[in-house]
Amino acid sequence: MLCLICITLPVLAQDSIVFGVHSNTAPLEWRNNGVDQGFNVELMNRIGQLTSTRIIVRRKSFQQLLNDVQNPNSDIDVIAVVSPINMDRQLAQSDPIYATHAKAYTLQGKALINNWADLAGKRVAIKKGAFVDVFLSDKLQKFDRVDVDLYETGFQLLIKNQVDVVIAESFVARRLQPLYPSVRSSSDPLIYGAFNFVANATKAKQMKQINDALRQLKLSGEYDLLVNKWFGTGREKVDLTFTEKRLFALAIVVAIISAAGLVYTGFISASLRRHAKALNAQLMQRKLIEAEISELSQQFQSVLDGIPNGVTIVNQDLQHLWSNDNNIHLLDSDGFYYIDNDAFVLRTAVLNVLSSQKSLIADMRYQQQFWQLQIHPIAQDQVVILLEESTEQHRLRQANEEASRLASLGELSAGIAHEINNPTGLIVHAVSLFSAAMKDLAPAASHYQKQNPFWLVAGLQPDIAIKELQYSCGAIEDGAKRISRIVNDLKRYAMPHIADEYTQVCLNDVVQVALRLTANQTKFHQVITHLSEQQPCITGDAQQLQQVVINLIQNACNACTEQQGIIEIETSIDGATAMLSIIDNGCGMNSATLKRITEPFFTTRRHEGGSGLGLSVCSKIIKEHQGEMQMLSSVGKGTRIRLTFALAKE
Repeated sequence: MLCLICITLPVLAQDSIVFGVHSNTAPLEWRNNGVDQGFNVELMNRIGQLTSTRIIVRRKSFQQLLNDVQNPNSDIDVIAVVSPINMDRQLAQSDPIYATHAKAYTLQGKALINNWADLAGKRVAIKKGAFVDVFLSDKLQKFDRVDVDLYETGFQLLIKNQVDVVIAESFVARRLQPLYPSVRSSSDPLIYGAFNFVANATKAKQMKQINDALRQLKLSGEYDLLVNKWFGTGREKVDLTFTEKRLFALAIVVAIISAAGLVYTGFISASLRRHAKALNAQLMQRKLIEAEISELSQQFQSVLDGIPNGVTIVNQDLQHLWSNDNNIHLLDSDGFYYIDNDAFVLRTAVLNVLSSQKSLIADMRYQQQFWQLQIHPIAQDQVVILLEESTEQHRLRQANEEASRLASLGELSAGIAHEINNPTGLIVHAVSLFSAAMKDLAPAASHYQKQNPFWLVAGLQPDIAIKELQYSCGAIEDGAKRISRIVNDLKRYAMPHIADEYTQVCLNDVVQVALRLTANQTKFHQVITHLSEQQPCITGDAQQLQQVVINLIQNACNACTEQQGIIEIETSIDGATAMLSIIDNGCGMNSATLKRITEPFFTTRRHEGGSGLGLSVCSKIIKEHQGEMQMLSSVGKGTRIRLTFALAKE
């Protein structure tokens, strides 16, 4: 007993607030299984915790609560009611708790109510003591008012046609409408209100504590959590009692269906077990077969992956169905082109092979490498692409061809050089004698012509004949010297060079010397030079390199038209490589000419006196210097020649 007294004494000593409630529907205040709950009840309990006040919930009718709250001696301290916006009750009133509104409800098929004027002459049900009643207390009413104790009473009168309109608060109306399907909402909100806690004027101190706690809950955000719990986000909570009844009925239906389904499921399960045994046997057999196929596939894949050449299967949409990923990037590279410099387009090549159903085998070039490309059709819309590097084979083939040409040219040069040089020397010597004789005979011919005015030489006047003879001697001498130069080029082409005599040479100096020696040819063209600020020095023979650059400049001049020709000469350093480029905007060359341009005696200027040995000698000199010459040319667009050499070591 002493322990019980000790426990109960603090509770009895604690201040208490009697909170009167009347509603029995969610979400404001209602009773479920004998327990009072709802938004107003939970909010008041939380306020009691903050004010250290015990909250006692006492349930009465709405009219009783209205009477009690105005009686200072009543056992009810606080109730929750709705007050119209901007209109306070005479009782002590808290801050707004939750917003609501009231609107008109009529039977289906009745006219809409747009405003209060549309209620004139109608029988309107008003709940006594509700916030609609408070709102209308001091206003002129042009309708016939019918007071009711509950909104539900008003709905019942509406169905019995004893009233025309019910003005009801939204929360209650939503709960009642499922019970009265013939009633509908027939207006926009007519009155806006807010839930408040109200108490007798003698409870002003308690109301201040309630307001302070309510504001604290709003500032902390706990008030928003309670609103979301009981009202949801932007919608009212459903009537849980009504929902429970519907769910119970639905559960019975579901139980019956489930029982029938259980019987049917048992029958199906027995059938499925029989089929499952058969399927398990088939599955085991299939797994064994798949394991064997997987092993073979892995072996085949390892073999293909081990091949250094690229193997790819694509369809007509260029989707890679399979690839061993070796060098496959070349197919989409801009630098991958046919050996005759024609552009390579993978889509075009694949479509041509598929349309003709014939294989494509072509020699390709990528940077300094040579490749063999094979595309074979294997289906109506699939091809297999094979890539194999052939750089070494290509170089060996070129070396063999060049060696054969050198051998034949050496034998030819050795056999005819002496035979040609001897008569050429006699011609040059004789022409020199004739030229000197013409100078001496000119005065004598002039003197003799004065004595014999009718004297002719070869049918010409003596002075004209002397000039023609002098011109012929000059032409014969130029022809003989040209023959001598061709023989010297032949001898140089076939003659081996001693690399031990090479010295360090700067490509910038080679270009400047070559430009000075070709100034007479380049004066009709625009020459642009871009010489590297770093000295691109290589190991070689300066005179031979000058001969190469002079020959390339002369070829560029011959390819360009006067006054419109542009020749660009550039030197640069890229890593350990020195580069010299000569670019012109001349007539360009086709692929057939590019293939033979370095062959001895091949020339496109035969009728202009070209010997066809210039680029052959240049190619030989460049190779002796361990360099490489790349030529890119397009008809009508010009030619680009790039010489690359290894930089000389410090």
